[in-house]
Amino acid sequence: MAELVDNFDWDNVDASGFGGNYTAEQRAEMEEMYSGTLTTVQEEEVVTGTVVGMTDRDVILNIGFKSDGLVPLSEFRDLPDLKAGDTVEVFIEEQENANGQLILSRKKAKIKQAWKAIYDALENDSVLEGVVKRRTKGGLIMDLDGVEAFLPGSQIDVKPIRDFDIYVGRRMEVKVVKINAAFDNVVVSHKVLIEKDLEKQREAILNNLEKGQILEGVIKNMTNFGVFIDLGGVDGLLHITDISWGRIAHPSEVLQLDQKLNIVVLDFDEAKKRISLGLKQLTPHPWDSLPEDMGVGTKVKGRIVNVADYGAFMEIIPGVEGLIHVSEMSWSQHLRNPQDFIKQGDVVEAQILTLDREDRKMSLGIKQLSEDPWTRGDFADKYAIGSKHNGLVRNLTNFGLFVELEEGVDGLVHVSDLSWTKKIKHPSEMVKVGDRLDVVVLELDVANRRLALGHKQLEENPWDTFQTVFTPGSVHTATIIDKNDRGAVLELPYGIEGFAYPKSLQKEDGSMAENGESLEFRVIEFSKDDRRVVLSHQAVYNKQAEEEGRAAKFAKKKSSATGAAPQGEGKLSDLKKTTPAEKSTLGDLDALSALRDKMMDNES
Repeated sequence: MAELVDNFDWDNVDASGFGGNYTAEQRAEMEEMYSGTLTTVQEEEVVTGTVVGMTDRDVILNIGFKSDGLVPLSEFRDLPDLKAGDTVEVFIEEQENANGQLILSRKKAKIKQAWKAIYDALENDSVLEGVVKRRTKGGLIMDLDGVEAFLPGSQIDVKPIRDFDIYVGRRMEVKVVKINAAFDNVVVSHKVLIEKDLEKQREAILNNLEKGQILEGVIKNMTNFGVFIDLGGVDGLLHITDISWGRIAHPSEVLQLDQKLNIVVLDFDEAKKRISLGLKQLTPHPWDSLPEDMGVGTKVKGRIVNVADYGAFMEIIPGVEGLIHVSEMSWSQHLRNPQDFIKQGDVVEAQILTLDREDRKMSLGIKQLSEDPWTRGDFADKYAIGSKHNGLVRNLTNFGLFVELEEGVDGLVHVSDLSWTKKIKHPSEMVKVGDRLDVVVLELDVANRRLALGHKQLEENPWDTFQTVFTPGSVHTATIIDKNDRGAVLELPYGIEGFAYPKSLQKEDGSMAENGESLEFRVIEFSKDDRRVVLSHQAVYNKQAEEEGRAAKFAKKKSSATGAAPQGEGKLSDLKKTTPAEKSTLGDLDALSALRDKMMDNES
């Protein structure tokens, strides 16, 4: 069949048959005219087509190809008035599909054109227009004719944007900042367009800026240390200390974001283009409005705005403050922490002590509003020597503790006056701040506002009884509780402590006594006034050592009394007659037992 077509002789065709009415010239002309109605198209190419028909689902387009193409009707939603004869640009997806149809796409044509426009905009620094589709993390997503672009929050405006949602659905002009071809990402900016518009305005403001000039601005940002104000393309800082004459903790207490206000230029650094602004300077200083009759002795009321280690600042009116020193808070001579008396935010009453209007300084006192307890008529009788009281432990020191008997009246309990039997190195071993303690007045000095107090004096001195029990030469069982190079501390019955020199700790077998051992010790020396007991274990089994020790001690005492060295005195035979070893009597033990019971009752 193909051979017949190829060998067909068109010149010998019967004129009455097919084409018989055309001459060769006419036939050639007709062929040329027909071929002119067809165009050669390439896939993935954008062409212009004419609408020749519409169905419920498709739009039929003629692009000059041998067959018409179909485009889904859904791609023409933005053209509700589309009709036959309109022209649109389409993208050729397939020249011929399985059904022999030409497949076109208007959506892909728009995207391809959009990408071309985006690349041209980046290269030529031109402006594009798009619609904000939605909000995303950190910014907005825009539709640039079918291509999604990211508009960062920092590139929306020159001022910080706090609500991105207000831009959704809005048409905006942008410039292309960056294109990532690998991921088809586009980043755009609207801020650069605004900055160009503001550049001339900024230069005009900076050229005409002067100190003392009053300007209008809008608060664009707020921090702990102040607010940044937009002066029309130029930002200035309004420091927190220049917002109000009174103290404020944060600018939000008196100002709001986006608020318009008048401010004054305080300083301008032309090199760094830094502008310092002031708001309080537009109003008179509060010190200038203080009443003339306000002076020393006047009672005032105000709010505590700050508490320091040395005192507290009270605000009488915004911008006018006075210092209440800690020594002016209480009649007590013992300084305490101001936080014990007052807290920030408290509203208190005070009396003016000093007032300097020129330097704008004021000192106040609280204790002056109450009577000084030391000057009361009954003070000497109430705190007479020997009177007993119960007070609050306010402070601990290395040498003792301070007890507050009433507001403004405190006394010192020396560490040596805390216990008869225990050797207390620091008051914290017995009490802590905040405890209540029973005391007795030992000394009273009203002129110097001093009270000496004691705690152990509430009980009888047990050493009066101890001296009848722990007599020199008597033997007692003791436990070594602390041992060092200088000797050992021993625990004796009834809770008292004794001391033994290193040499006297040697046992009969030649070894040395160690910590925790309980052994018999002989009393070598007893001093009630010094509360000192010296003992020796060696003297228990070595009588001669004890007697030699006694003889040496006797000779030393006699030498001190006569002022001369002993000559042949202190024989052992004489010492034996005059200082026999004493033993505890039954009566002494009974008295000590009774004393112990009494001490236990007092402890309870």
